[in-house]
Amino acid sequence: MPSPSIYTPPAGLLLDFGSVITWSLFEKHRDTEATLGLPPGTLTWLGPLDPAGDELWQAMQRDEIGERDYWAQRAAQVGRACGEDGWDMHALLKRIRHTDPNAAVRPQILQLVRRVSGPGIKVGILSNELELFYGQAFLDRLDIMREIAVVIDGSHSQILKPDPRAYRAAAEGMGLAAARLLFVDDQMRNILGAHACGLQTQFFDLRDPDGCCRAIESRLRLGATEVHPTETKP
Repeated sequence: MPSPSIYTPPAGLLLDFGSVITWSLFEKHRDTEATLGLPPGTLTWLGPLDPAGDELWQAMQRDEIGERDYWAQRAAQVGRACGEDGWDMHALLKRIRHTDPNAAVRPQILQLVRRVSGPGIKVGILSNELELFYGQAFLDRLDIMREIAVVIDGSHSQILKPDPRAYRAAAEGMGLAAARLLFVDDQMRNILGAHACGLQTQFFDLRDPDGCCRAIESRLRLGATEVHPTETKP
């Protein structure tokens, strides 16, 4: 499969959900502690913001555990800190994000998605556990979902990134050739999987989300006067 050219204007933007569209939990520890009534500094694991200080994150990066396993253990840990057993990610996110779902969305991503829809660039989501973690009630209240044309969710298909079938399903759902899709994800394994399937890619570095948003805007040619229409996959 030929590699996509970074000079080919994308006709579609394909976003991961957790940590790309929404703030990552790592960035919001102090808010989480305040919401749950935990002492400041209770939550110390920082994943990609401090890989050396998060042994469980390191194990995930070595493929010793999966991403769902990582978050299952972290959710259970937070639940125990609150004096409760049996928390999973849905239970954790319901406690900390369901009161105001729109506050969980990065404002610069919402602005970006709304700008993209103007030039006619199709926007989709490719997530491994969108409904599994957040629940449909949360998603129904998200303003940004009204801007999303296609949702490919591993919660239902059980086909998870970086499985090539996930990217093929996304390209088919978007109605675009893989080379005309710009895929954004915060996990390098998922970026590499997408690149191998012929998609254009942009790694979303949680250490510089603003810079990543500017890079996406540049890749989408949002500052250019020429508008590139949506291309239908042959």
